Amino acid sequence: MLYYIKERRAVHLTLYATDNGEVTPHGGDFTNTEKERVDGLKTSDFYFDLPHELIAQTPTEPRDASKLLKIDMKTGELEDHIFRDIEYLLKPGDTLVINDSKVIPARIYGNRTDGDGGRVELLLVKHTREDEWECLIKPGRRVREGCRLTFGGGELSGIVTGILPDGSRTVSFSFDREKYGSIFAVLDEIGTMPTPPYITERLEDKSRYQTVYAKTEGSAAAPTAGLHFTPELMARLEARDIKFVRVMLHIGLGTFSPVREENIADHVMHTEYYSVSKDAADTINSRRAAGGRTVCVGTTSCRTLETVANEDGIIVPSAGYTGIFISPGYKIKATDALITNFHLPESTLIMLVSAFTGRERILAAYKYAVEHKYRFFSFGDACLIC
Repeated sequence: MLYYIKERRAVHLTLYATDNGEVTPHGGDFTNTEKERVDGLKTSDFYFDLPHELIAQTPTEPRDASKLLKIDMKTGELEDHIFRDIEYLLKPGDTLVINDSKVIPARIYGNRTDGDGGRVELLLVKHTREDEWECLIKPGRRVREGCRLTFGGGELSGIVTGILPDGSRTVSFSFDREKYGSIFAVLDEIGTMPTPPYITERLEDKSRYQTVYAKTEGSAAAPTAGLHFTPELMARLEARDIKFVRVMLHIGLGTFSPVREENIADHVMHTEYYSVSKDAADTINSRRAAGGRTVCVGTTSCRTLETVANEDGIIVPSAGYTGIFISPGYKIKATDALITNFHLPESTLIMLVSAFTGRERILAAYKYAVEHKYRFFSFGDACLIC
């Protein structure tokens, strides 16, 4: 049986202004030469067959016992490893760039307070202002503008303030601030983790869909390449002068949205909020200038660095919204190596990893991974492209 999710609700795409009122100019635009290189590539060029049983339903124990496939960026040569071998596959002086965004328990269940008080399931997708969020609601047909909702036995209340073109809603929430302090504290008590739809088994331990270094609350999905790290492995890496540097990108549900355009050059990427501090930028720049490699842990760290890098690959500290789309033809500026999981067929993520070593090499590596029973997607195994 072959498995591939073809249909997925599209997430509303909006460009947001930064604090100074200017729209963030990172939309993943191609130069004329780059666009010519991708114009011939179609979404179907990134399809591969994946047996259903290789979709990981539960995380590996312990975290660093997952398998790791090393892919040589220049030759496509493959090596089988265990993830904890990363300690010796990296070199002193290398910098591991991690996304410390924290997944919130964003799926909540409640009732409408009008009519028959019907049940609703709500998923908080994006924080828009104060206590208002963009949300996916089901069943949505009875949840109209002005509809009042209650969750967790009355611990959290909401009112629908708008309906967006894609069918999602904006909801303004209220709760006891003296008791909880923030909506995140309420969600931690009444919410469940928003694991992807291809994971059908119930997650018993919330912490397993969270990196051990997660800090800044706001993501609707985990930066899954980071799930393989343990505190002990991180300490051993630091002891070898392999330094961790934190950046932040809040992952939205656009991560799971399919590419609907036939020509990938026509795809418009979802936007997500990112932040890179001056300390992070200075550390990355100085260590790279000294000869160390910048190794991004996950596609979100990569997209963040490529958003803020100038044409010379220098990281410029900033914060804002990015819609950068990385695919074959894009010139990688700031990322020397990438740690990432195995991704969905025809997704923007497999297009991103193909930009590092070429579509043919990536598809060959994925074919090898299938044949050798590597596990795929969020709770699956990892690869190191270097």
